[in-house]
Amino acid sequence: MGFTERHGLYTDEQLVAAKDVLERIERDRIEAVRVVFADQHGLTRGKTVSAGELASVFRDGLTVVSTLLSKDTSGKTVYAAFAPDGGVGIAEMAGAGDMVMVPDPSTFRVLDWAGGTGWLLCDLRFANGAPVPLCSRGLLRRALERAAARGYAVQTGVELEFHLFRHDGELVNDGYQLLSEDRMDEVEPVVTLFGERLRGLGVPLRTIEIEYGPSQLEVTLGPELGLRAADTVLVLRGALKQVARRHGYRVSFMCRPKIPQVFSSGWHLHQSLLRADGLANAFVPERDGTVLSEVGSRFLAGQLRHARAASAFAVPTINGYKRFQSYSMAPDRVLWSAGNRAALLRVTGSAAAGSTHVENRVGEPSANPYLYMGAQLTAGLNGIEHAWDPGPAADEPYETEAPRLPGTLDEALDALAADTVFADAFGARFVAHYIGIKRHELARFHAAVTDWEHQEYFGLF
Repeated sequence: MGFTERHGLYTDEQLVAAKDVLERIERDRIEAVRVVFADQHGLTRGKTVSAGELASVFRDGLTVVSTLLSKDTSGKTVYAAFAPDGGVGIAEMAGAGDMVMVPDPSTFRVLDWAGGTGWLLCDLRFANGAPVPLCSRGLLRRALERAAARGYAVQTGVELEFHLFRHDGELVNDGYQLLSEDRMDEVEPVVTLFGERLRGLGVPLRTIEIEYGPSQLEVTLGPELGLRAADTVLVLRGALKQVARRHGYRVSFMCRPKIPQVFSSGWHLHQSLLRADGLANAFVPERDGTVLSEVGSRFLAGQLRHARAASAFAVPTINGYKRFQSYSMAPDRVLWSAGNRAALLRVTGSAAAGSTHVENRVGEPSANPYLYMGAQLTAGLNGIEHAWDPGPAADEPYETEAPRLPGTLDEALDALAADTVFADAFGARFVAHYIGIKRHELARFHAAVTDWEHQEYFGLF
């Protein structure tokens, strides 16, 4: 009896999917498979195995060192990995111990640009079969289970902005030319290639568009249910970066690169709850003259109540907080609107068509999709549980008095530390672990000498 069977880790559907994957690998003569998981930053890490070994990976998983969950964005291990608890209060991580990557067979893709290499996304377990409490995919799954316990499925659509450069760093276009057909024609060859590859991966691609700033594009996706929406973002970001690199381009999901006339990139979530009994949209208003149902209003109120703390997951980099500027098409304060794009939360869609939903505009493109979506879902469910009222809509979001979004990552982490809802939902140990990693990044940032400092002070003094 293998590891996955011994611990009952696969459903009947996953067992069928695993069999189908093995048959496809043999039929299509796939020689290698990348077996990966999402770390705390939303970056994929893992190992490449020979296709002939995949059956044993389905049976027993694949081990990786647990310190991968204790690193900041520089790759430095933040915690005392060789301590009896791995420095994070988890006995199974003692001495930089192993974790087991357990592939989810339903996530299998073939990466055509990488010579037909297979790709599988994993959940993390310890050798005793227990789930790893720092696994971000597992945290979103638990949030989805809480929604399901209340009778809801979760549907999420994605708008994700990014910057595209030539390999030498040259811009593909400049100036502010939102949705310019001529600018799209300039990048049509690589955009067409992106579209082909994404559709081949099963990504529900709707559009690839010219965004506002120089070298800036946006991809929009159709809505997906549950965990799959976050998995798709992971697949999407990896595909765009890898395909671009192989064709003389570079893609960056950094929020605000240091380029002339830069316009910050955002990541919008289009969220709704569906009644699990029939998958009817629970956000469609019951009464004329209202824009959201009672459930939707309470969900929105929860996201407002916890917006400052949730920013630490939606905007996890120092750079991302430079996006929150007034009159910039990005939110800067905690409020909602019935349609205004300057608001943090925008109610949109059509009640007649059953598509009413909440657009959350807080995130940056580099966020871990499981933590971003999991935190917003947790906040929304908390609003439903407490029957909170979101208050009146803001017709002029940049003029309305309201609490400000955090201005820095330090401020967001302080808000996260003070908000108990995420410690309750994700576990106090995870929240403390995450804050510790981000504080380490901040310490390195504050110790570095920046270009601004040198330019400001070197000649002056």
